[in-house]
Amino acid sequence: MTLVIFMVTFVVLMAVGMPVAYAVGLTAVIVTAIAGYSLDGLIITIFHSTDNVNLLTIPFFVFAGAIMAEGGMARRLVDFAGLFVGWIRGGLALVNILASTLFGAISGSSVADTASIGSVLIPEMERKGYPRTFSAVLTASASVQAILVPPSHNSVLFAIVANTAAVTIPGMFLAGIVPTLVLCGSLIVMCLISARRNNYPKQDKIEFKRKIKIALDAFWGLITIVIISGGILSGFFTPTESGAIACIWALFVTFFIYREYKFSDLPKLIHRTIKTVTMVMVLIAFAAAFGSVMTLVGLPQQISSALISLSNNKYVILSIINVMLLLLGLLMDMAPLILILTPILLPVVIQLGINPIHFGIIMMTNLGIGLITPPVGSVLFVASAVSGLKIEQVVKAMIPFYFVLLIVLLMITYLPFLSLWLPSHFH
Repeated sequence: MTLVIFMVTFVVLMAVGMPVAYAVGLTAVIVTAIAGYSLDGLIITIFHSTDNVNLLTIPFFVFAGAIMAEGGMARRLVDFAGLFVGWIRGGLALVNILASTLFGAISGSSVADTASIGSVLIPEMERKGYPRTFSAVLTASASVQAILVPPSHNSVLFAIVANTAAVTIPGMFLAGIVPTLVLCGSLIVMCLISARRNNYPKQDKIEFKRKIKIALDAFWGLITIVIISGGILSGFFTPTESGAIACIWALFVTFFIYREYKFSDLPKLIHRTIKTVTMVMVLIAFAAAFGSVMTLVGLPQQISSALISLSNNKYVILSIINVMLLLLGLLMDMAPLILILTPILLPVVIQLGINPIHFGIIMMTNLGIGLITPPVGSVLFVASAVSGLKIEQVVKAMIPFYFVLLIVLLMITYLPFLSLWLPSHFH
C-alpha cells in the first residue's frame, strides 16, 4: 500500500505542474509521514546529501563555461574549427559540429553549447545558403556531445549518485571521449551526404596570415580544455581543483586577453550561475530523500526483480532500459532522471555483469537525446529561440537526426569497448 501511495503522490504532483525538485521532495515527506517513518532521518538525509566536496565541481564548471560562453570564446572556436573543415563542401555544417565538440569540452552543457554556437553559426549558415531549419537542428544535435565529453556536469552527477568505487568522475570523463568522437563522426558523415545532395557551399579560402591570427586567438580558450580535461585525466588536479582553476583562467582570458565582456556584467552572470546551481543542489538534496524513501518502500528491489524476470540476457535488459529512458526523457529533464533512476537501475545492470561506467555513458546518451525531444526538451527550445523558428518546424527537421542519434546510441550500448577502452588503459 505504501508503494502505491508513493507512486500516486509523485505522479499527481507532477501532473499538476509542480516543479520536479519540489514534487520529489514533497513526495518523500508525504510518504514518510503516512508510513510512520522518521522525519528526522529524512531531514538528516537531505542535509548530508549536499555535504560532499565533489559537488563543488558543478558550480565551478558551470561558472567557467558561462564566462567563456559570454566572453567571445564561441566565435573564436567557430573560426578555429573552420581552419580544418571549412574548405570542404558543406564545410560550415562541419564547423558547427567541431565547434560544438570544442565548446562542449569547455562548458559541459548542451544548453550553453546550443545558445553560444547557435547564435554565431545559425545566422551565418543561413547567409551562406543553408536552410535555417537545418542549421538549427544541426546545432541542437551537435550539442549532445557536451553531455558526453569532459567536463559534463551530468557525468559528474552520475558519478556522485552512483556512490560506488567503480564509478569515478575521471573514469566517467575518460569513458565519454570515444563516444563523443563516434557521435561527432556520425554527424559529419550525415552532413557530408546532405551537402553533396543539396550542393551546399564551400567556405572561401583563408589567407595564411589570417589562419595564424585565428589559431592564436583560439589558443587561449583551447588552453581551458587542457586545464579542465588534461588536469583531471592526468591526475594532476582533482575534478574540484580543476574546476576552480578553470574559473580563474576563464576570468583571466575573458577580461585580460579577449576583453569583449564588461566587468559590470559579471555580477549578473554570477547571479545566473548561483540560480542554476541552487536549483541543482535543491534537486540533489530532495532526490536523496526521495531515494531513501524508495529504498524503504522497496521500489528498487521490485523494479530490479521485474526487469530480471523478463530476461537474464543483459542485451535484452539494456534494450528495455534504453526504451524506458528514451520515453522518460520525453517527460522529464536530465538531472532529475539521473538522480531518481540511477539508484534503481544501477544494481540491476551490475547484477547482470554490465560495467557501471558503461551504463553511465548509455544513460547520458539516452537522456541527451531527451534534451532535443519534445515536449520538454530544453535544448530543442533553445534552438527554436536562437533560430527564431517555431518549435514544430524544428521538430520536423530533426527527424533525420534522431535516426543518426539512435544508431549512435545502439553502438554505444552494444559495443562496450567504445566506453571502456580509455578507462581501462588510463584509469
